[in-house]
Order: sequence, then C-alpha cells, then structure tokens
Amino acid sequence: MEALMFGIAMFAILVTMLMALARSFMGPSLYDRILAINTAGTATVLFIAVLGFLMGRPDFLDIALAYALINFIGTIAVLKFFKFGNLGTADPADAESASNQSPTQ
Repeated sequence: MEALMFGIAMFAILVTMLMALARSFMGPSLYDRILAINTAGTATVLFIAVLGFLMGRPDFLDIALAYALINFIGTIAVLKFFKFGNLGTADPADAESASNQSPTQ
C-alpha cells in the first residue's frame, strides 16, 4: 500500500515536471521560462527523493540535496546574467569604472 502511494506521488511529480517544461517552451517572458525551469528542477529533486525512498537507498537524499543546491545557484546565475549581461560584477558601470582606473590609484 505504501509503495502504491509513493508510486502515485512519483506520477504526480512527473506530470508536474512535464507541465513545467511545457511552460518553459511557451513563455511568454524570459522570467516565466526561468521560473518554469526552476520548478522543473525542484520537481526533479522531489522525484529523486521519492525514488530513493522506494528503492530503499537513503543516499539518494544526498544526491537530491546536491541537485537542489545546483538548481538554486544556477537559477541565480542565469537571472544575474540576463539582468546585468555578465556574472562578474553587480553593475556594468562598476566594471567600466574599474577598467578605467590605473593600479597605482
């Protein structure tokens, strides 16, 4: 009975992942697409955790946590890149002013 419930949960997570991926293709804006990809990544973390429970492999939770961190950092990096155009500085004006200063100042 417990395996059936987790099987149903896995199916629901798969449906959620497919809907999020469909939303990432449809848009309409860039931020909607990034949010949909982040949602699909979160559903993947849940899927890995449930799969680990069903298979009796608690080490899958470590994999799910690592994937969650990668998903979070990747989302922040993509948002920063699309907002500022680079990942090195917070403001493009800062990069311009830093390149104009000499090292002796």
